[in-house]
Amino acid sequence: MATNNLPPAVHIGVLNEIFPPEPTWTSEQVPDLTGKVVIVTGGNTGIGKESCKVLLSRNAKVYLAARSESKANEAIAELRSATGKEAIFLRLDLADLRSVRRAAEEFLSKEQHLHILFNNGGVMTPPLDLVTAQGYDGQFGTNVLGHFFLTQLLIPVLLRTAKGEISGVPCKVRVITVSSSQHALFSISGGIQWDSLEKGDGALKARKRIGTRGLYSQSKLGNVLISKELAERYGSQGIVAISLHPGGVKTDLQRYAKAGPMGAVVGKIANTMLYDVSYGILTQLYAGTAPEAENMNGEYLTAWARRQVPSKYALLPELRKRVWAWCEDQVKNF
Repeated sequence: MATNNLPPAVHIGVLNEIFPPEPTWTSEQVPDLTGKVVIVTGGNTGIGKESCKVLLSRNAKVYLAARSESKANEAIAELRSATGKEAIFLRLDLADLRSVRRAAEEFLSKEQHLHILFNNGGVMTPPLDLVTAQGYDGQFGTNVLGHFFLTQLLIPVLLRTAKGEISGVPCKVRVITVSSSQHALFSISGGIQWDSLEKGDGALKARKRIGTRGLYSQSKLGNVLISKELAERYGSQGIVAISLHPGGVKTDLQRYAKAGPMGAVVGKIANTMLYDVSYGILTQLYAGTAPEAENMNGEYLTAWARRQVPSKYALLPELRKRVWAWCEDQVKNF
């Protein structure tokens, strides 16, 4: 993992993450991105869509990756009205590895460069029996495995861009992965319960034992681990990998919790504890565009654009290597 001259990240307490101080960096500080090619997964809603708006306004060429073409087109029209710029729809279902490959191939057929990949999309606390197209836990399969495969398929174009093979101008590129503070707040024993990642009835029993909140924590830990391993493997070749907690933000991500038997209560609590989406975009835009973040390869950031020490499990090299190897094994036939 590439080193830097920054002071060590500090441990920010739980309350300070839930109720962060006012930001010292704003989206107005995103630099001009003329000539930069960007992908935002989950770009049709929430912090993905708001990030696309800022990126377009700074002249980036933005691929808005989403599962639903109709919802994506609605978002693209809204973004066009707000910025005068046109995002490009990229069909992507992170819960289907075949769709992930098709999305990567479509992008590669159109572009020779990729400067920033925002692994932003995801799902939070869906029903326990929700599985991906290939039968994996819906949360780990979408949040971790889908993004892992997309990133792997795009590594060649990221490396070409970093080396300046086409442009003649080397530059660092970035892979920004949205995790959550819940990877630490609700961590399960050992960090990863491997039997819950398998397929079939046995895995469902394991997932029931862990519960939806624990499975979400597990997937968000997986995001941090994969980001750190990516930094270790490719940091010396110009890829900057950063994972982050965007803050507690009012988006559609809470839709499953609000739809449950305690939905009304959850909604009231959310209104008092969650922040507007304009705050939620700050940390990932900082990680993806701020010049100083180029020196934060392998780090984990928290709201709002602050360096943070992740959970103890996220710091285990053997665990991140095992998760990476597991993901490699699952996608090898796709």
